[in-house]
Amino acid sequence: MKTLEQLLVNTKLLERCGPVETAISGITLDSRKASPGVLFAAVPGTQSDGHRFIDTAIDQGCSAILCNRLPETIREGVSYLLAADVREALGSVCRSFFDDPSRKLTLVGVTGTNGKTTVSTLLYQLFSNLGERCGLISTVSYKIGNEEYPSTHTTPDVVSLYELLSRMVQEGCTYCFMEVSSHAADQRRIAGLHFAGGIFTNITHDHLDYHGTFANYLKAKQSFFDHLDRDAFALTNRDDRNGQIMLQNTKASRYSYGLKGTADFNGRVLERDFSGMLMHIDGKEAWFSLLGEFNAYNLMAVYGAAFLLTHGREGLAVALTKVGRVHGRFEPVPGPNRITAIIDYAHTPDALERVLETINHIRSRNEQLITVVGCGGNRDRAKRPEMGKIAARMSNRVILTSDNPRMEDPNTIIEEMKVGIEPQDYKKVLSITDRREAIRTALALAGKGDVILIAGKGHETYQEIQGVKQPFDDRQIITELFKDTH
Repeated sequence: MKTLEQLLVNTKLLERCGPVETAISGITLDSRKASPGVLFAAVPGTQSDGHRFIDTAIDQGCSAILCNRLPETIREGVSYLLAADVREALGSVCRSFFDDPSRKLTLVGVTGTNGKTTVSTLLYQLFSNLGERCGLISTVSYKIGNEEYPSTHTTPDVVSLYELLSRMVQEGCTYCFMEVSSHAADQRRIAGLHFAGGIFTNITHDHLDYHGTFANYLKAKQSFFDHLDRDAFALTNRDDRNGQIMLQNTKASRYSYGLKGTADFNGRVLERDFSGMLMHIDGKEAWFSLLGEFNAYNLMAVYGAAFLLTHGREGLAVALTKVGRVHGRFEPVPGPNRITAIIDYAHTPDALERVLETINHIRSRNEQLITVVGCGGNRDRAKRPEMGKIAARMSNRVILTSDNPRMEDPNTIIEEMKVGIEPQDYKKVLSITDRREAIRTALALAGKGDVILIAGKGHETYQEIQGVKQPFDDRQIITELFKDTH
């Protein structure tokens, strides 16, 4: 527990009124979790403004309020902390309250449209295998050492994030690898954190429902690198045309990785099949259980970051071969009659195209590729026709179905996907709203040696329909259907 005065030492405020010796036992963004001794941060959100709930927080016992405008009624005995940027000030307050946890371990952030989960998870696996106790903050799960916790967001809110990092420090973690989403960067959920390094994977069409334009999306990603300190490294994908933009304003040391041009860390795919791929990395050949060019880039990002973090430790390429696949990321599920199902999280046009391209490179072309795919509701609608077009162009058969329709009509989403399909591909396409039935139909259409791609949900174990999350696991369902066909 600390006093308000102690928490505000390095926090920039416009004004403060009320007592400063108030003891603070916790911090919250949710007025429903307010109680005596807790500081309530009135953060302006996309759905609602925390300033609307200041009185509720005080009624529940809060005696300290962080805000960017004072309420009409100033209550006696309550400390009001007025900041120009509540999110930035909250990061500073959390850093003091939780004793600056990011300075007590090596924190590495990974950002980009695709590959964040894979890169952060592989780094967690690699450094755990090297004997370090590690933390992981990803879309799939949060981990502290070997303990796993369910993930709520790609990047948690700033209070939850600091609390998570603090627990990692207390439990002896020396490294933490975390995904940094564009939303988190834009909303300053990472304010006040010290990153030892930042990694950029790639950037393509996504989240325009939130950012409005691609330029704003790009700017949000870039802002992560803009805030890195001079003692950090910034590692970018040299082969992505926006990779160098990420480094334009960074104070960090700049490095690159790639498969095509000249980079600080170079790799090349030599052979591939559905069991993995052989790569050439910095003068050595190594076999990996991951496959696809997109995963070759992910492996190079991991290798480059590990090299920088360990100062070029010998045997990194060999150590990297021991990492496993990431749940829901190009995850093969073998079935009867030599049928292979691939479960993948691909939910953007670029990600879907890369996965389909990988499958088409590996199969002999005598087999069919049957793709089951949908698009999420209440998200970026502009990508729907593009995803329909890509799926139909690159597959032998396509079944358009529900993803997480959320509050939208799933049939409307499917119709918007069909708009992008070229006339010559119409005959390839079926529309089946029920996702389980769509997967069952794909299996019924599959013959010996065929490949079924089930895209969009990956690791998720639910389907969100009309605001309700219902149990649904693509991998579990295809496994059950495979058993039924024996």
